[in-house]
Amino acid sequence: MNKLIITKIQDGIAIVTLNRPEKMNAWNTPMRQEIIQALERYDADNSVAAIIMTGAGDRAFCAGQDLEEAKTFDVARSTEWMQEWERYYDVLRSLSKPLIMALNGVAAGSAFQVALLGDIRVGHPGVRMGQPEINSGIVSVTGPWIMKEMLGLSRTIELTLTGRLMDAEECKQIGILHHVVPAHQVMQKAMEIARDLAAKPPIALRLDKKRFKEVTEPGFRDAIEAGIRFQAESYASGEPAKMMEAFFRKKEKK
Repeated sequence: MNKLIITKIQDGIAIVTLNRPEKMNAWNTPMRQEIIQALERYDADNSVAAIIMTGAGDRAFCAGQDLEEAKTFDVARSTEWMQEWERYYDVLRSLSKPLIMALNGVAAGSAFQVALLGDIRVGHPGVRMGQPEINSGIVSVTGPWIMKEMLGLSRTIELTLTGRLMDAEECKQIGILHHVVPAHQVMQKAMEIARDLAAKPPIALRLDKKRFKEVTEPGFRDAIEAGIRFQAESYASGEPAKMMEAFFRKKEKK
């Protein structure tokens, strides 16, 4: 069995690669747990000065939640699920070291949110990003919180309700892709940025990141609490299971 993630340290830069290319790197609970463990380990490692996250293959950074897992959720499991996301997002938000997202393809749904929780994002012209949960009958709560912080309410409403994916040009224009380079240069550019940030005064960098977390903390906790309530109501209605089942039936016919 392939490892769910691949990790290595190169020149003092830790690289975490999501490794389910056959699933467009969509994550499930075990994969997220491995990512959390790797991030915590590298944040505590004095030999590591910065972290890069990327995806295996050339199709996706990550397609978001693996619907094979989510289609079986009931109300109780949806609450546990949101608590797992709270843990994952809290680890991302609490990192003392810079986190660069090297986007090698699609970043959709929760992967879009995770990408936005990185400090700097690098992509290529084929990258697409967005919040398509509504198309699977999954309510968006944490997504709109972080999109509103980044993009404002008007754009957040439009992206949430349409579920459309933005291309790299639009992502660059609105400021959520900081660099767009040819596909074969994405990791090279991410390493360049990581080395630059690694050379910054570490205490100032750590405290800057800590302050970014502080100013957004009330909104984050509110989003998690709301997510627990809204996901419970959504899964109790049966709509997510119905929509995901329809998705898989359509996929089988192709």
